[in-house]
Amino acid sequence: MNDLLQRLAELDWSRWGAPAAAGLRIVGIVLGAWLAIVLLQRLVRLVRVRVAERLGGADTARRAETLGRVVRYLVALVVGAVAFMLVMAELGVTLAPILGAAGVVGLAIGFGAQSLVKDYFTGFFLLLEDQIRTGDVVTVAELTGVVEDITLRHVRLRDYHGNVHFVPNGLISTVTNMGRDFAQAVVDVGVAYREDVDQVIAEMKVVGAALREDPQLGPAILSDLDVAGVERWDDSAVVLRCRFRVAPLQQWGVRREYLRRLKAAFDAAGIEIPFPHLTVYAGADRSGQAPPLPLRVVRSRPAAGS
Repeated sequence: MNDLLQRLAELDWSRWGAPAAAGLRIVGIVLGAWLAIVLLQRLVRLVRVRVAERLGGADTARRAETLGRVVRYLVALVVGAVAFMLVMAELGVTLAPILGAAGVVGLAIGFGAQSLVKDYFTGFFLLLEDQIRTGDVVTVAELTGVVEDITLRHVRLRDYHGNVHFVPNGLISTVTNMGRDFAQAVVDVGVAYREDVDQVIAEMKVVGAALREDPQLGPAILSDLDVAGVERWDDSAVVLRCRFRVAPLQQWGVRREYLRRLKAAFDAAGIEIPFPHLTVYAGADRSGQAPPLPLRVVRSRPAAGS
């Protein structure tokens, strides 16, 4: 026992002190980074909730949620990068050559990953300029759907059929947002040429006024029916155009209900909703007289024994 104690006393404990201290510092850096990420992300959530409550509105809440998610991602990225550099310094790795080499490698990667860089820059400006929010119905890259998620890398859309589309931000050159501030429920109504246009317009206004009094859809309609008038002459119908100004994303429901009620009103008033007609022209001779169209009805005889 005395020999063991003497050997332990003769060991050079000073050489173990520095690695142990460095290990403790590394553990402290990792724990501190984790704690900083948790606290900062909670702070971002708190600020998002306060801003949404103070400004109010569903649009503001969606925008705050989208920006808050991106800010939390950036916080984790920045704190993680700083913690990584501090750990490397504790391990005795010189950062200057690594940063220089990373710059060269980053330049090479940048040339090879231009589309990825474009995705991130486009995504940043999409969020900064408030072009898209979570919950909006948009058309981007010739795809239409509800925005379920938006990041610096892509926009996730779900279309009417339930299909999910991941659209890289770099492919987005034009954004058509159907859920911003208000929308227009545009309705084209076709009636027969023999109908009185003024009577049809009067009937359309009556149905529009009744729809605005509806307890369910009425609050979504922001103004009275606006009848633009005759839009065009089709082959078999006179087309009249009208529209409602409605709350965001309510245009489809209002349009469907208006058409349903208008069909019933036209039926009650005897207004014809036309179907395609075909006029057969037999031609004319040199004097301008059209000969009678030769028609012959052939009745098939029943087979023998039947």
